[in-house]
Amino acid sequence: MTADLLKRVLWFFLFILAQVLVLGRIHLFHYATPLFYVYFVVLFPRNHPKWAVLLWSFMLGLLIDCFTNTPGLASSSLTLIAIIQPYALELFAPRDSDENLVPSAKALGPVKYSLYVFILVFLFCLVFYTLEIFSFINWLQWVLCVTGSTLITLLLIAAFEYTRSK
Repeated sequence: MTADLLKRVLWFFLFILAQVLVLGRIHLFHYATPLFYVYFVVLFPRNHPKWAVLLWSFMLGLLIDCFTNTPGLASSSLTLIAIIQPYALELFAPRDSDENLVPSAKALGPVKYSLYVFILVFLFCLVFYTLEIFSFINWLQWVLCVTGSTLITLLLIAAFEYTRSK
């Protein structure tokens, strides 16, 4: 239990540092920003308590908000994803799988894992950019930001998952 907690704390701070120092400064075509920290929520195992997933997600979002000057956007979006994550995982996890199932392409299969990650990342980007920039006048920018950020985040997660599985 202690090793798992230390590992999670290390990942927590690594995601914050990566987003704040590197990824938060990338804006491809002024629309696509990688929001890789959502991967932290994707990786919670099946048996992890829901209250702990909510707390971890809210704290990660709150710290990201503090460092990136987006008051409440990341914390509210990540908290929503934390609420949905256990149910999305149950939707794609095999019925006879282990109770300690950690979501990965190897555990769920590449197609199911891709759908699982896509749903969570897309919902995160949709809520994040809806809270940040949505207006009826500038709806095209909102669509481009949601689409671009979802795609670039999915590419980063796929690359990271590929290197992690080797």
